[in-house]
Amino acid sequence: MVLIILLAAPLLAALASLVVRKRIAILEMIAAVTAPIEFAAVVVIVTGVYRNGRSDLGSYLSADALGCVVLITIGLVGLTAAFYSIGYLREEVRKEIIGFSRVRQYWVLFHLFLMAMFFAVITVSPIMMWIAIEATTLSTAFLISFYNKASSMEAAWKYLIINSIGLLLGFFGTLLFLTPEQGSGLEKFVDWGALAESAGSMNPSLVKIAFIFVLIGYGTKVGLAPMHTWLPDAHSKAPSPISALLSGSLLNVAMMAILKFRIVADSSVAPSFTRNLMIYFGVVSIAIPAFIIITQKNYKRLFAYSSIEHMGIISLGFGFGGIGAFGALLHMIYHSMVKSVLFFAAGNLLLKYGSTKMLRVKGVLSVLPVTGVVLVMGFLAIAGMPPFGIFLTEFYILTAGVTAHLPIVIGVLFLLLLVFAGFLRHIVGMIYRSEGSGEEVGVNSPAVSPADLIGEAGYIEVTQPETSGESNYLTIVPPVILLILFITAGFYLPAPVKSLIDNAVAMING
Repeated sequence: MVLIILLAAPLLAALASLVVRKRIAILEMIAAVTAPIEFAAVVVIVTGVYRNGRSDLGSYLSADALGCVVLITIGLVGLTAAFYSIGYLREEVRKEIIGFSRVRQYWVLFHLFLMAMFFAVITVSPIMMWIAIEATTLSTAFLISFYNKASSMEAAWKYLIINSIGLLLGFFGTLLFLTPEQGSGLEKFVDWGALAESAGSMNPSLVKIAFIFVLIGYGTKVGLAPMHTWLPDAHSKAPSPISALLSGSLLNVAMMAILKFRIVADSSVAPSFTRNLMIYFGVVSIAIPAFIIITQKNYKRLFAYSSIEHMGIISLGFGFGGIGAFGALLHMIYHSMVKSVLFFAAGNLLLKYGSTKMLRVKGVLSVLPVTGVVLVMGFLAIAGMPPFGIFLTEFYILTAGVTAHLPIVIGVLFLLLLVFAGFLRHIVGMIYRSEGSGEEVGVNSPAVSPADLIGEAGYIEVTQPETSGESNYLTIVPPVILLILFITAGFYLPAPVKSLIDNAVAMING
């Protein structure tokens, strides 16, 4: 029953938001009521799987340990993003950047986006999972183009085309997995369980081809390089709470899809085949962002490239296997929390400075004291500094590869140092750069044309905000709470969560 509630709550919220007329407060109330219900449903499902091994609703919906790890990220990021969105949209309405119709569109798509992700995780059918992930593409495409700027529209089309092509390849791989052997009926391939049972009788060559298509197809949605080109544009142009959901939840859903097919493939071919592929894509996905981060000029794109890097680290962990898989699953949870915190902080910077260009952001600690602290803590956490949890998960992942893949581990350590150096340069600049330092980019600068003063989403860029202080408490409380939870989880991991990760690792590693 709770699985139905998990899907019904966002669907009913979307329908209710659609019929609201002229009152933003009602849209906010719907979101404020729905988000805790969804999170409570996730908690109940996770608890049930912890106690019973899985949670089923007939032959159609089911949650296992791997799915629960992803559900935790969706539920937690979805809850904080909902309340942050209320405060964020209030400020944009106050600044006359958007009106009621845009706010209503946002909430309808927001709820549908969450429902699609929930459904992708708990459906037992590979085909329905593909449909649900494709549905996330459609709903988020309109959110990426939310502000109707030329750059936003370009990012949305790029996102839609690249992801649709990628998912088409993933669908072809799915069909190859579903191909019945020796004339047996297709009905036995309806769900994941039947697919796993039939894996031993599959043609190994066909399975290898199928998994390559699945990895490239769903890997596009994950943002693995070199299929990552949509991600920086999409994450930087979407409203900040949507960027948090994209990085903190959606990428994990797509990674879960790859892992489910990997479990099937490893039962048919030598596990080294899938592991080597994930190691390759992991290394490439760490290497490309590492060099781009150093020269990045836009802080939302900076965080987007960081997401590519961290999905590469996660892929590397699953490729190494063993303790690396445990570290990768825990890294998924930690990364979703920290990256959401950073995108919430990015939203506050945009509301105050009217720009996503790092050179235009100065003296954050004095202008936005709470956001400044959150930004610094988020940077230290995402860079893998001790004692934060990401340091521990990266240690697990790299330790798993020392014996068999020492050159790769050494190379990745070098790349992680590059990422840290790039992040440090940019964050320190935004935090401590003073009004008169560095390149002048103010309104009176002769190098700046009037057109350049129009920032993201129609904001007017400012050299220095006229007033200091946060926008409102709803743009501060969610990231602060999420950051506190992340720090706490780094020192104390609840027994149910650790048990679920252990069971998920057993599923992945066979």
